Amino acid sequence: MKISVIGAGQMGNGIAHVFAQSGHHVTLIDVAQTSLDKALATIAKNLDRQVAKGTLTEEAKSAALANITTATDLAGGVKDAELVVEAATENVDLKLKIFRDLDASAPANCILATNTSSISITRIAAVTKRPAQVIGMHFMNPVPVMKLVEVIRGYDTSDAVTSTVVELSTAIGKIPVTVNDYAGFVANRILMPMINEAVETLFQGVGGVAEIDSIMKLGMAHPMGPLQLADFIGLDTCLSILRVLHEGLGNPKYAPCPLLVQMVTAGKLGVKSGEGFYQYTAGSKDLVVAPAFRK
Repeated sequence: MKISVIGAGQMGNGIAHVFAQSGHHVTLIDVAQTSLDKALATIAKNLDRQVAKGTLTEEAKSAALANITTATDLAGGVKDAELVVEAATENVDLKLKIFRDLDASAPANCILATNTSSISITRIAAVTKRPAQVIGMHFMNPVPVMKLVEVIRGYDTSDAVTSTVVELSTAIGKIPVTVNDYAGFVANRILMPMINEAVETLFQGVGGVAEIDSIMKLGMAHPMGPLQLADFIGLDTCLSILRVLHEGLGNPKYAPCPLLVQMVTAGKLGVKSGEGFYQYTAGSKDLVVAPAFRK
């Protein structure tokens, strides 16, 4: 299958990786060539890691890389696509623009999927002339490792498109779970309030960063504490999702904690900025609480 992936960031390069490794021809699209070059380097590095672990051969690695081409022009990059997966920033206006452009440029039979983690599929589909062919494919991060694909049906998504996406997700080694289109879907409707409550617990001084994360890891068997996970996801992304939940469901329990808002305003976004609840240094795996939260 010919697949186009829009956005060469962490999610986009991971999605391109898994499709290419499964034998699909992938066009990775981004407005910046530097982002595309960085994405290809990341994919190669992650494939090397699989080779080192013995889960992939050198031949398979070379075949996967050969399956990926890049483009900076959206229209040209999707002209032959059978499936497009949009993995741009979690910004509703940006996604609506991309889908208007996709609707004008992609072949008539092409399925248009979005990797959005919270934005309404129905709203995105409504700006196209093919709402039956618009669907959510919410991959988990890191994409090459995590098995789940949350498949979200919009109001008009057809049974045939849903079946195709479920079958394709299974074929690339993922486990698809189909849900309906309401704010946050299932994954983030449950996850983000937990993260927000952890931030609120810190904000109120009930516990420190390390203490909150340790309790959730040791007591609830979570592999990563909620504050560390928020840093990994990106605090700006967490805030965006909480705002979608708050607006879409109208319940004050989804209102973002003021501390989270303040940190994003200050540019403390987590791993991507080098500091969030923890401080991140290139080349170091040590988990160091950020200066603002040290006792």
